[in-house]
Amino acid sequence: MATRKIRNRTLALVSLGCAKNAADLQVRAGNLLKEGFTLSTDPDRADVVVVNTCAFIKSAREEAEAEIKRAIQLKANGNFKTVVVAGCYPQRYPQAKSKFPGVDVWQGVPKDWIEPKMPGLRFTGKAFAYLKIAEGCAHCCSYCAIPGIRGKYRSRPAKSILREAKALLESGCRELDIVAQDPMLYGIDLHDGPKTTLVGLLRKIDRLPGKFWVRVLYTYPNEITEEYLDWLNTSPHAVKYADVPLQHTEPAILERMNRGPAIEATRVAAEALRLAVPGITLRTTIMTGFPGETEARFERLRADLKRMQFDHLGAFAFSPEEGTKAAKLNGRPPRAVAEMRERIVMSDAEEMWKLRSKRLVGTVHEALVVAPGVARLASQAPDVDGVTYIVASKKNEVSPEVGAFVKLRITAVDGFDLEGERA
Repeated sequence: MATRKIRNRTLALVSLGCAKNAADLQVRAGNLLKEGFTLSTDPDRADVVVVNTCAFIKSAREEAEAEIKRAIQLKANGNFKTVVVAGCYPQRYPQAKSKFPGVDVWQGVPKDWIEPKMPGLRFTGKAFAYLKIAEGCAHCCSYCAIPGIRGKYRSRPAKSILREAKALLESGCRELDIVAQDPMLYGIDLHDGPKTTLVGLLRKIDRLPGKFWVRVLYTYPNEITEEYLDWLNTSPHAVKYADVPLQHTEPAILERMNRGPAIEATRVAAEALRLAVPGITLRTTIMTGFPGETEARFERLRADLKRMQFDHLGAFAFSPEEGTKAAKLNGRPPRAVAEMRERIVMSDAEEMWKLRSKRLVGTVHEALVVAPGVARLASQAPDVDGVTYIVASKKNEVSPEVGAFVKLRITAVDGFDLEGERA
């Protein structure tokens, strides 16, 4: 977006969507800062505003459209000079720029890797960072528009990943959160030289100096290998945590989702992972209201989830996306039913959490301080699993620095968050 050194121009940022999308914006915006831009102290007033969009489902598109229109209005008021819309929305709808007069640049997803200029920009603060290792998707789930937006699976060069990981750790980062549409497939498209795998990459990250955590987010159940389980058990940096997006547990639904190969792995995922990696924390995501989800199938899903006892769980109602096979499938429950089932799943998850979290009170855990007075346990992934608030156990106790590892004794549960004092 900029090709020469620029002085005294201010930049405002709007980041929408997932962590992978935020990682993209960090690189783009960080490189602009290296070229001479400065971040505006007022997010609603700058020379250039970049609205980085999501377009995965209807609600994300509506949010993106609202933010684009807001930026255009602020430009009309004189707050912005240039409006840049980037990311998934313009990639999915390249002709839609005409709907938004006032947008100056309409820019989709980069085809090639953009090398971050280090030290880069971090939205997450000092303590942790998302480290993106691949782009695109090699799956063909019938409900998902991402392959059409992000393209085929493309592994980021290992040298680039290691360079960024090293720079992040040197800047004080203490948790690297590995993200991609499917990290487990890392290296599948790399054919020059020795075979490259996710675990091979993780072992190289392990050799970087210092104390830090490495957390891999998104692990498809049928792609988890013995080699990966061994890394979880033996790495000095591995966080024993698995985010396994099951989507559903009913074989008939998984077949219609085009996730048939994962049926058996889905059935035994929680039990097998806990057996292979003692102490592991498990998270999943569930979709309700998919075409073919009868009341009986939904109740079996609920029973499966209660049997599996995931530590953390998220749910969302099916959204028929244009261009996907699922949008044309029959047997779709009404939207109101899908949303009601989503609420039921989340209510079940809350009840399971209430029972499980009570057992945490009095236990001691290592935690990473991510903000003043706020930490996360290894069992708490950023942005989705809650946090642990640090409570002073004695008067005038000095608060630990951001980026420090501390031992906390859990003293209370507050919703999906915890409270703890220094142990």
